Formats: sequence, structure tokens, C-alpha cells
Amino acid sequence: MATAAVSDSVSSEQVVVFRLEAERYGVDIFRVNEIIRLREITPIPHTPPHVRGLVNLRGKTIPVVDLRIRFSLAEETTDKARIIVVESANGQIGLVVDEVCEVCTLDGAGVEPPPSGVGGDCVRGVARREDRLIALLDLDQTLEG
Repeated sequence: MATAAVSDSVSSEQVVVFRLEAERYGVDIFRVNEIIRLREITPIPHTPPHVRGLVNLRGKTIPVVDLRIRFSLAEETTDKARIIVVESANGQIGLVVDEVCEVCTLDGAGVEPPPSGVGGDCVRGVARREDRLIALLDLDQTLEG
């Protein structure tokens, strides 16, 4: 078992890096279906505040979660805002983010576990990229709350 843990820790992974306020976050590229411009979102009554509503994407209705609200940040929308459509345990879900920054490959050896007490269950690791830190999200935990 120790061998599997070592090989997992040195493998690389590709992530889509996005921004919320000044911080950068990453999600596994294999969970991302597409990235679209922010569009009209139909609100749904009696849902948690971070669930913005539904969008119609080529005839398919997709729920949309605002990560700013999910992470208790102030509501703000700019022209750079995007919806990242991801695959979750419950099907496709859109994530509203401030800006999609890049797609990058992270060296598994450079990904560290989050410091204890930081990020709750939403952050599965922290990667260093140049002079920035990227918080790698556990998508299922992030969407569960």
C-alpha cells in the first residue's frame, strides 16, 4: 500500500485554475465539461442562497452554484465571470467564478495537504505555482454543503 501512496503523490494532474476575489482555486480538468460566459440564470425559490438557479445549456437544464456565496464572499459580478460546467455525483452543475485563469499541469510532489483547520472539507490540497498558491477543491464536498 505504501507504494501506491508514493506513486499517487508524484503523479501529475491537470487542473482548471479560476479566481474568486484575489485567491486562486483549481478543479480537476477531467471533471470539467465546458466553460461558458455568464448568462441569464433563472432563480429557484426555496433553495440555499449559494444556489443561484438554473441555466439552459443547449436544451439541458443545469443548476448553478455561486462559489462566492458558497465561500461566504461578497456578491460581485464582472465581465470576466464565467460558469464552469462540471460533472458531479448528481449530474452536471455550473459553478459561477470571477474569472477562469488557466489550465495547468501540477506536479503531484508539489501538492501538499491543506493545513489542519484550513478550508474545511472543501480543500483537498494546496499547490505552489510560481509565486502563487492554488487551493485544490474537493468538488464533491464543495457542492455538498
